[in-house]
Amino acid sequence: MKKNFVEEIRWRGLLHDIMPGTEEQLSKEVTSAYIGFDPTADSLHIGSLVQIILLMHFQKHGHKPVALLGGATGMIGDPSGKSSERNLLDEATLTKNVNGIKSQLERFLNFDATTENAATLVNNYDWMKSISFLDFARDIGKHITVNYMMAKDSVKNRLGSESTEGMSFTEFTYQLIQGYDFLHLYQENNCKIQMGGSDQWGNITTGTELIRRKAQGKAYAITCPLITKADGTKFGKSEGGNIWLDTERTSPYKFYQYWLNASDADAEKYIKIFTFLDQETVENLIKEQKEAPHLRVLQKTIANEVTTMVHSKEALDNAIKASNILFGKSTSDDLMSLDQKTFLDVFDGVPQAKITKSDLENGISIVDGLNEKSGFLKSNGEARRALKENSISVNKEKVTEGFNLTTNNLISDKYILLQRGKKNYFLLEVE
Repeated sequence: MKKNFVEEIRWRGLLHDIMPGTEEQLSKEVTSAYIGFDPTADSLHIGSLVQIILLMHFQKHGHKPVALLGGATGMIGDPSGKSSERNLLDEATLTKNVNGIKSQLERFLNFDATTENAATLVNNYDWMKSISFLDFARDIGKHITVNYMMAKDSVKNRLGSESTEGMSFTEFTYQLIQGYDFLHLYQENNCKIQMGGSDQWGNITTGTELIRRKAQGKAYAITCPLITKADGTKFGKSEGGNIWLDTERTSPYKFYQYWLNASDADAEKYIKIFTFLDQETVENLIKEQKEAPHLRVLQKTIANEVTTMVHSKEALDNAIKASNILFGKSTSDDLMSLDQKTFLDVFDGVPQAKITKSDLENGISIVDGLNEKSGFLKSNGEARRALKENSISVNKEKVTEGFNLTTNNLISDKYILLQRGKKNYFLLEVE
């Protein structure tokens, strides 16, 4: 039996709080719901993927998703879950960020206007830019008391923290402005539900209260849990920082590796949240993982599904090909086909030395390349012994002592990969 939207997100662990009456509203009619996306960068990262997936499920169940870009609220900054006030963004930066996020959201949701439940993209700057402070204070501010706003956790936590300098009036008004967004979408788009992370509950319920008091209407709220990792480290972060949805910021290879390296405990949670596989398939995969954890079937499935969804099947194939390079399951052609960013991601942390292009044009003997030019091996004698043992490869192909390094060996016109045995790598970079 097919699940409704709430049942679907509940079994997947995507439901944290739901306002009474929400399920009844969804069963009564096709309903619009919105989620706000904060334009602090020109790309979303995988922390935002949970919100995107919520909207995707919402649309798959026949309802109308609305993605709100915070062009106006991005100028203020949401205090929810923050211990300090963040830097404000100028209009030019915000416009760039909004456009970047807009193009990403269009990959996940169906905005085709001919579809009955087409997604809608809105920017709150469009309706906030013309409102004067006096109008906002008179028409909106009078409906929500300071006592009501002070009772919100996002405010209490900031004011009660010893490490903070307090909260500016700008940030204090954030929940009222977000509430006004909900009121605007309720009146103009017939949007009756707001969804978001569990830290947004206070802001969302301010919106439902404003709709009740100002428009005598009924609106609803759904929040999902904030994703955490079993080891206590922050979800969506690697040693290199955020895992972004933009290939320029995070290569598909690195993106794929992030999911592949999930712990078993996290993978059991992620398979439900980040894939659209049905419950029976998921339960069978979890069972399979428990019977043979060394095969890492959950991690591989998640990495395949999410990389394909966010990037493409071709990007997944290239990420797998790049991953295989480190484990000896690849060819020289595979290596030479990598773009420079992916190549550097694969060999991140491998020792390097610089050589000149003129040296390569004249040809460098492999013995010199292994020792004098790189320091990869300690002496010419060691280099010759390794060559006789047939343990030296250049760009994944075995070479002998008569081999010369030339410009024909360059990967991305910049690098040559030296290798001794299966796991000892060294990069020559051309200056």
